[in-house]
Amino acid sequence: MDFRFSEEQTMMAGTVRELLADVCQPADLRRLMATGAARDDDRWSKIVEMGLAGALVAEEHGGLGLRADDFVLLAEACGYAGLPEPLVENAGVALPLLAAFAGDPRAAAHLRRALDGEVTVTVAHPANPFVADADTAAAVIMVHDGGVHLVELASARLTAQPSIDPFRRLSSVAFDASSGTLLGDARAAAPHLDSALDRGALFAAAQMLGMAQRCVDLSVDYARDRQQFGKPIGSYQAIKHHLATAQVKIEFARPVLYAAAATLVNADLQSRARISQAKLASADAADVAARTAIQVHGAMGYSWEVDVHFFLKRTIALTNWWGGAAFHRERVAARVFGAPLGPEHTFAAEAKHA
Repeated sequence: MDFRFSEEQTMMAGTVRELLADVCQPADLRRLMATGAARDDDRWSKIVEMGLAGALVAEEHGGLGLRADDFVLLAEACGYAGLPEPLVENAGVALPLLAAFAGDPRAAAHLRRALDGEVTVTVAHPANPFVADADTAAAVIMVHDGGVHLVELASARLTAQPSIDPFRRLSSVAFDASSGTLLGDARAAAPHLDSALDRGALFAAAQMLGMAQRCVDLSVDYARDRQQFGKPIGSYQAIKHHLATAQVKIEFARPVLYAAAATLVNADLQSRARISQAKLASADAADVAARTAIQVHGAMGYSWEVDVHFFLKRTIALTNWWGGAAFHRERVAARVFGAPLGPEHTFAAEAKHA
């Protein structure tokens, strides 16, 4: 079996990386932060023009029909760039969930507008304490008594919540549940909410892996340029060892992330444990890389004047998004203690090898 990404997958990821390298540098983030705006309209329009909003929506509903192992590289690229716009949450989580209820005329109408890039949709999932980017979305997918409701922004009551990351605008959302807002009852909604959680955790992990690599790359560049005692600080063993440790964490997390993306479609005990392992490994790699970057940059690393600070704050914000460490350890433990172990089960799917 060939586990490598296909040429089409790597080309698409490369195109997204090139776009973000052109329009989403730290200088662009500083300009956006200075204005207090939620997003850069020009940058968002370029993303929309690539058709990425419908990446994970089936072709029958007007999307690209990509799989998680296609999108994981795009989410990683978004993390590497520190993208403020909600591409990952909108395209990776909200729209596939909305498409699951496309038989409802209201859901279908919002889905069409979202696929055209006119609006975004966000999700108030029970796994998260608040809702991200609700203030700029046209509608929020809410959960009430286990059922899924589609609530237009004009009908929702938003309360802004503090966020450690200035580009992640958080809100608590209240609404009046009714038959007019209901898309699916608890029984119909449960599997789709479970899938949304899996995608959210997987793509949050991908973003953190991208941010971890960016922290290391920024630190390597700084260590080459920063002179102390007549030579670059990168020539000192202490700096090299710290950066090597961070890079090793990244390289060990990467195959875990990609394996989780490849098996997400199985939606079983094995695949969910892999997603949780990927979230844990990527969060650990991002934490080590961000802390190392701060050490390499010295006291300046704690200030907004240093680029690495953007990625530190996003790392902290995403660590407990779509489930914290305790939640994901429990899912891994359920696989370890609840199903057979051994090499013959390494690539097993629960449905075929239970």
